[in-house]
Amino acid sequence: MNLDICKTCKKISRAAKHLGEDELEGMGHSCAEVTFQKGDIIFKQDALSSNIIYVRSGLIKVHMTGPEREQIMKISKGPTYLGIPTTVGDKVNNYSATAITETRVCFIDINFFKKLLETNGQFAHEIIVDLCKNEIEHFRRCINRLQKHSSGRVAEALLFFADEIFKTNKFILPLSRNELADLTCNSRESISRILTNFNRDKLILITGKEIEILNEELLRQISSKG
Repeated sequence: MNLDICKTCKKISRAAKHLGEDELEGMGHSCAEVTFQKGDIIFKQDALSSNIIYVRSGLIKVHMTGPEREQIMKISKGPTYLGIPTTVGDKVNNYSATAITETRVCFIDINFFKKLLETNGQFAHEIIVDLCKNEIEHFRRCINRLQKHSSGRVAEALLFFADEIFKTNKFILPLSRNELADLTCNSRESISRILTNFNRDKLILITGKEIEILNEELLRQISSKG
């Protein structure tokens, strides 16, 4: 175990920047870094949890099995924390997380993490701010899934990948058609039809798994109006 991993980490979280050297050294003693490949399960729904997950790099999908089907709740990009509500508030994971690209993850002992929350107010403040932002974003996604039409949800997803994940209008879609359907609450058939229509109408250009947004303004209108 590299005990200086947290001191030298270039992907350190905003919260961890408020930790002193002794606290960072303690975190180094209390965490382990693991590299996951595409498709690897990082943690599984209904399994016991004793760690906070910090995604240093890579893309992951957070998904939950419901009464009828699996639902992708969100796509997250490192650096980011995962599992704070489900680990601190419960001893069992309430959802699963799976790598969709090569992903580097630090598993942080929950007891050490709780100690930092109790003793370092600035660290705790940043964690709370992050949780609040995630909750607001979760509410927004729920409203959009309920009130937008299928094409609006797909347009929103494509813009999310362009704006938030890849920072470019040309990218390799990291999800299969089935996964994109789970993310946008559509069927696979609907996804294929909508993407074909977007491609035909020259809103996007599809080349294999590569997506290029050609008419960003119209795609944003479709996303906004649902």
